[in-house]
Amino acid sequence: MTTRRLGVLAILLCSLVAAGSRPVWAQAKPGDVRAAKNAVAGLDVAKGLEATLFASEPAITSLTNLDIDARGRVWVCEVVNYRKNLGRRKAGDRILILEDTDGDGRSDRQKVFYQGRDVDSAMGICVLGNRVIVSCSPNVLVFTDIDGDDRPDRKEILFSKTGQPQHDHSAHSFLFGPDGKMYWNFGNTGRAVHDYKGQPVVDLAGRKVVDNGRPYYGGMPFRCDLDGGRFEVLAHNFRNNYEITVDSYGSLWQSDNDDDGNRGVRINFVMEFGNYGYRDELTGAGWRAARTGMHSEIPIRHWHQNDPGVMPNLVQTGAGSPTGITIYEGRLLPEVFHDQVIHCDAGPNVVRAYPATVDGAGYKARIVNLVKGTRDNWFRPADVCVAPDGSVFITDWYDPGVGGHNQRDLDRGRLFRIAPPGHKYRPPKIDVSTVGGAVAALKNPAFSVRYLAFTTLQAGGAEARAALLRLAEDTDANPRHRARALWVLGKSGAPVRAAEVAKRAMGFKNPDLRIVGLRLARQIESDVVQAVSRLVEDPSPRVRRECLVALKTTKSDRVPGLWARLAAGYDGRDRWYLEALGIAADGRWDACLAAWHKRSPDAADTPAGRNITWRSRGAETASKLAAIIFDPETPTDQLPRFLRALDYQSARARQDAALALVTGDHGKNADRSGLVIREALARVGALDLGSNAGARRAINRVVERQRGTSGFVSLVGRFGLKDHYPELLRLAHRNADEQLGVDAVRTLLAKGQGGLLNRGLAAKSEVDATSLARALANASDARAVAVLRPVFDNAKRPLSVRREAVRGVVRGSKNSANQVLARVRQKTLSVDLRQAAGAALVTHPDPNIRKQAISLFPPLPSKDKKPLPPIAELSRRKGNVARGLKLFTTTATCAKCHKVNGKGKEVGPDLSGIGRKLSRTALYESVLFPSAGISHNYESWVVALADGTVVTGLLISRTPDNVTIRNVEAIDRKMATGDIEELKKQTISLMPADLQKLMTAADLVDVVEYLVTLRKALPPSRGKPGK
Repeated sequence: MTTRRLGVLAILLCSLVAAGSRPVWAQAKPGDVRAAKNAVAGLDVAKGLEATLFASEPAITSLTNLDIDARGRVWVCEVVNYRKNLGRRKAGDRILILEDTDGDGRSDRQKVFYQGRDVDSAMGICVLGNRVIVSCSPNVLVFTDIDGDDRPDRKEILFSKTGQPQHDHSAHSFLFGPDGKMYWNFGNTGRAVHDYKGQPVVDLAGRKVVDNGRPYYGGMPFRCDLDGGRFEVLAHNFRNNYEITVDSYGSLWQSDNDDDGNRGVRINFVMEFGNYGYRDELTGAGWRAARTGMHSEIPIRHWHQNDPGVMPNLVQTGAGSPTGITIYEGRLLPEVFHDQVIHCDAGPNVVRAYPATVDGAGYKARIVNLVKGTRDNWFRPADVCVAPDGSVFITDWYDPGVGGHNQRDLDRGRLFRIAPPGHKYRPPKIDVSTVGGAVAALKNPAFSVRYLAFTTLQAGGAEARAALLRLAEDTDANPRHRARALWVLGKSGAPVRAAEVAKRAMGFKNPDLRIVGLRLARQIESDVVQAVSRLVEDPSPRVRRECLVALKTTKSDRVPGLWARLAAGYDGRDRWYLEALGIAADGRWDACLAAWHKRSPDAADTPAGRNITWRSRGAETASKLAAIIFDPETPTDQLPRFLRALDYQSARARQDAALALVTGDHGKNADRSGLVIREALARVGALDLGSNAGARRAINRVVERQRGTSGFVSLVGRFGLKDHYPELLRLAHRNADEQLGVDAVRTLLAKGQGGLLNRGLAAKSEVDATSLARALANASDARAVAVLRPVFDNAKRPLSVRREAVRGVVRGSKNSANQVLARVRQKTLSVDLRQAAGAALVTHPDPNIRKQAISLFPPLPSKDKKPLPPIAELSRRKGNVARGLKLFTTTATCAKCHKVNGKGKEVGPDLSGIGRKLSRTALYESVLFPSAGISHNYESWVVALADGTVVTGLLISRTPDNVTIRNVEAIDRKMATGDIEELKKQTISLMPADLQKLMTAADLVDVVEYLVTLRKALPPSRGKPGK
């Protein structure tokens, strides 16, 4: 399925247990609990609704996406050939049509619409009349059933070379929008979009649709015509935005998946042209990369929410595995679900709605469950769709776990229908042969029905136009129906008529309809400036937001004046509005700011004005940011956000402002001045302390205040402050296993301080000398080899120092490791050092060295020298939780790489919610076979440097200039790109594959028993992103 999380989502339960379901589930026999007959009993459904099983195994298995046609038939992608099971079904995966012909709520007619290897692992399906669009990266296929026999007569490629095959982060489902356009998206393995000829697609902005930071990053939602033309990138910089949905007003909604284990799953209102912050806009670095002002809470930090130019999130839901999404505009379900986003999250086994309310220029939302697999944690909802009768259908992948692109269960799959109790599935008869029937169909909640209505009414002539006008003008009608009528009217007939429709809509009382009018004006290429001029003083911040989005699309010289008027409506708190201002001013900041200052000379000194300055990127922005930072009235806790904003300014302006901050007076508050000067120094660039006395004095003040910190190490290294080199040596002694100590020895190595290091290794204190040797070993630096090699051969040195020196020589470079390996083989290495050498060699990043080392140092047998029982037997055993916790933090060594509830090291994924994510069986598989399914962004990387150093670990950051790797001790190393000969992703996990050798079978059972208890619901982050 989709990418998975190693945490657990906080859930607001509003659901009630379906009548009799709990006793049914409790009474089921152990071997029968997963049977289809008990499927409904495993679920809790929202009050006033019930779940019925529409289809299940053996007729179907492993469903991903679905759509429902205008006849009420359910179309599904049935996937067997997924990842490790690729090729298992020789004839290929299937597109099925399921139908209930007798009204009993169960599918009794099943057809294979298409089967083939070209739809293996299909991740999207959209039925538009006789056309079926299947998303199956790297292709998007269009099947056409010309003769109506439910078999395709024609197969065409709509888009090609789009995404990685068999990857959930690639192309996802299409859907038909209210404007007659198609909407779809891909995640961050989509890479690029190519047309059916394999040529790169160029969007309406004239840019190739490529994930390369120029300007687009990561996952992107798209809009295009039915033939794929007039292509638009609607936003960018998502991770795995699994699907997108669009409501009748043309507003876009989608979910996004965090890097596993970070409790950052989010639901987004998608503002067009928005940057949604998965990667750093400036460098392309990931969220782990250090930056000024980043949020203390990982779920918010994950999306760069404190950076200017990043859109806010609608709601963050914690941990999960978000999949299908839709907008429910029916009336069959209870009112809480009306006109709301409904979304599947396979990780915590739930389908939820997010009732949204207006919040300034955007929205805020809460969480309401529709369906929850309370008793059946194999329930993995994959997609959700609205049927023509207003009921909701949900596909269930049904699997013991989610994660690592795995698929453990190939025998089961379910399709559920959600409706009020006793409500029979009798889809309405859709008749679009008359205008009245077509208008009625336009009001239907199903996208497939509205497609037929739209295309019929669009070609319907005067009678259809008159009927649509009546609906559009009817103030008593559902405003969403009125919006649909406006869209059809605006996309029918002459451009003059369409412009008149947009103008009339912009005069309606309902702000959502005014937004439709403005969006329609944009799409029909009417005069956007004239349209914005009508609405520039609109009382609704959402309408004014849309005015700003519209201004992005025009190069008119009237834009700065309109922008200034719209800026006057910013209240200083609304992040949605502030980012809309940024979107409109992009590429013309100087003109917009000049118009704003002219209109409101004092506005820049207000809280709202300061926020606009924070967001701006004009020629004078850097100096204005410096003035805000100098201002003693600026709260100290606000300084980092304004310092961060300097990074977005031109290099020259940023450096000038930073130098002014370095040499300026920041008052008597040492913490405040230290923060400002330290951060300013990082942005100054080259600085000659010999000729700049003011800078020299400022740096000396900062250095004194930074003693004992990473900032101190950085300053000493950057400016070559030789008087402070001995202090770096002391930091290495005291912090050998921490980043601080490693950075200290790397700085000394970089400054050629071999002599000082040699004196440290010869210190009278064996403890100090050993600690320094350990810090050098932990640095995994080829430059350390020359310092350490003489030490381990010197029998007069303490054995503890020599052992650390051997470790450092092995880890220093491939060449030095091979030399130690040869000495082991030739038995010329001291016996006292063999085990130290062996421990380092068998874990060396080079596979050839590891292989040779293992032959010389055979693996130890399991702890009690007994083979482990099969996983099936282990899964039936019950362990001791308290003992498992103790083992987790000691013998099993899990806490060395994983955090649980804030404790442990951050190398592998956070395991705080793993018990709700994986079944007991899946937990055993993850421990015993860690490389079988490596979570995305937790792959191991190997870096080979020109000097022979080999570094292995997690890829924390990768920019054009630097690569940062985090090793298994949670120590980071930044390497210049120019020093790297090879950067390669490994196919094996960083997690050791032989942890069972540290434990008996009983120990392992206890550890897994403890992991099973890690089921506490982790709440969404409480913090708020910066304005």
